[in-house]
Amino acid sequence: MIDSLSYIRPVKCGNTVLLPIAPSKVSCGFPSAAEDWLEDRLDLNEKLIKSPSSTFLFRAEGESMTGVGINDGDILIVDRGVTPTHGRVVVATISGDLTVKRLNLKLDPPQLDPANAQFKSIAEEFTIWGVVTSSITEL
Repeated sequence: MIDSLSYIRPVKCGNTVLLPIAPSKVSCGFPSAAEDWLEDRLDLNEKLIKSPSSTFLFRAEGESMTGVGINDGDILIVDRGVTPTHGRVVVATISGDLTVKRLNLKLDPPQLDPANAQFKSIAEEFTIWGVVTSSITEL
């Protein structure tokens, strides 16, 4: 149980780190010929964090969201400034505890749905804390 969410701090984007991007895509099927030159550079802060002052990072725990590619230990990028709409993956608070689920606004009252059939939807009262905008899987 979380007594206070005050320990959670927004993302601080400092120095820009531009990483090289290859000009061709990587095939997930039959391999293609590799290119020997780089197309451009990418700043992951710019790509993944639209609003640093309202963006927070969390580490996922559990297996209720594996159906949308969120696995135990993944890093979630959560933006409190994004409007939670039907079908979005959100971080919600239930009795002071945080959970990650898909928001279902088609039911009355709204509920939180897992992305793993082994788990049940949550129909009790909840508060949306933020919207998950990306997840990072460490392989």
